[in-house]
Amino acid sequence: MKTCLSVVMLTIVLVGLTPSCWSCTSLLVTKGASADGSVMITYTCDGVFHPTLESSPAGDFPPGDSLPITDWHDNVRGWIKQVEHTYAVVGLMNEHQLAISETTFDGHKELRNTQGLLHYWDLMQLALQRSRTAREAITVMTDLVARYGYGSTGETFSLADTEEAWIMEMIGPGEGGTGAAWVALRVPDGYISCHANKARIGRFPLDDPANCVYSENVMSLAIEKGYYDPDSGNPFLFNEAYCPSTPKNQRWGDTRVWSIFRRAAPSMNLSPDFHRAVPDAEPYPLWIKPDARVSLAGVFELMRDHYEGTAFDMTRGVDAGPYGSPYRWRPLDFAVDSVEYAWERQISTQQTGFSFVSQSRGNLPDPIGGVYWYGVDDTYTTVWCPLYCSINRLPESFTQGDIRSFSWGSAWWVFNFVANYANLKYSFMISDIQAVQANLEGEALRLQATVDRAALDLYESDRAGMVRYLTDYSVSHAERVVARWRRLGEELMVKYNDGYVRSAEKGAEMKGYPDAWLKEIVTSRPDQFLLPVADTIRPEPRLVD
Repeated sequence: MKTCLSVVMLTIVLVGLTPSCWSCTSLLVTKGASADGSVMITYTCDGVFHPTLESSPAGDFPPGDSLPITDWHDNVRGWIKQVEHTYAVVGLMNEHQLAISETTFDGHKELRNTQGLLHYWDLMQLALQRSRTAREAITVMTDLVARYGYGSTGETFSLADTEEAWIMEMIGPGEGGTGAAWVALRVPDGYISCHANKARIGRFPLDDPANCVYSENVMSLAIEKGYYDPDSGNPFLFNEAYCPSTPKNQRWGDTRVWSIFRRAAPSMNLSPDFHRAVPDAEPYPLWIKPDARVSLAGVFELMRDHYEGTAFDMTRGVDAGPYGSPYRWRPLDFAVDSVEYAWERQISTQQTGFSFVSQSRGNLPDPIGGVYWYGVDDTYTTVWCPLYCSINRLPESFTQGDIRSFSWGSAWWVFNFVANYANLKYSFMISDIQAVQANLEGEALRLQATVDRAALDLYESDRAGMVRYLTDYSVSHAERVVARWRRLGEELMVKYNDGYVRSAEKGAEMKGYPDAWLKEIVTSRPDQFLLPVADTIRPEPRLVD
């Protein structure tokens, strides 16, 4: 019998094929750095696509079974050996609370091996189906590429289980090569790390296998390709060898890292110099100790960011428009009079297809401890919904839809409608959106302990009943969120119609434009909008017959 790889997210490949979007941001929070003792990682999967949430059940297969690896038109690209048992997966979290996310850093594109069978999205899904822990997942992924080849460009992975968080970076060997060059580091307990489309691992220990593992060719490949000179006297840095810093990737990648770190640890007073490509500026550390333990709600907040309150605040300036929109339409770089410029690339972006915050809790049994907080569209205007890792049914609105056809039945389209409509009068509408968002997420956070206790009681007496209970709760809560967001869209349409702001008390009010923006307009075209002073106007004399 032959079996097919059940891919959790078709969307992942679409993002991987659009590097110009500078996709994805990932935060890792270790057990000792979290307020509740959980290990958490995040993912914003950014790109032009409609996400479809999927799950795959656990499976058993006969010895010697094979697994086809297909492209996105179901053409078989190759075969790998199937394992005898695979684990159940919901989204990008499995039944043992293992979660995996990624960001693409590309790096030296000449290192991509188009003959490599497995892409990073294949590796993520296969690792979730075949691993119980982050360490096991690293072994599974690296063994697979050693045997079958790696076909993607540079990639950074976040891996989390109930005890540990690991960051792994991987890049191909070049056309026709074998395996991949890679290194993986355990994030020290009590620390957080993050990555955003730029390789982050610099110097790493060569003799600490409990905390660092790497491929045999990790240095030799860089030497062979001329990326590193061992006689230079400089230490080997994975990130600078395989993904050298440039003004663009510092602006678009390191700024996001800096912003997460500066919010989690204000006491560090991290300089913006490195992400502004100031010569000799100090790179940001791979991990930091936050000023205080980070709560789940705190993680939500860290993943909602347009650099507000900094010199790079995207809600300020004429480029934000009259109503402070933090969004800049692609492309990110542009030229004026042959001079090159670039917009900021924020953490919260309209390009996000879906995002998650995974919560792996070792103090609870796996079916209850693992929670996949899932949301669609922009992190700033999404609502993360709790999906327990043991559920056997998904919210229907997250499983349907097409980017080519609007549908109120698609959660992605519902959230896109609200977010896009808000751009008409962002500084006004964002308050309405955040109020509903806070209510819905707050309700889920408050209910979590109660749901956990009820599920734990059932875990001891009725495992099947526990699965039904967690499934019903996860699905019904998510569908209530989507239904409320539909109503929110309708409410915004009524309240902010034709440029007016309507209320029951005052009816339709004219709010006009902010003074600062009007000054910019007048400065740019001072004569067009100028009205002559009334008493200087003289009517022409007219002859009367």
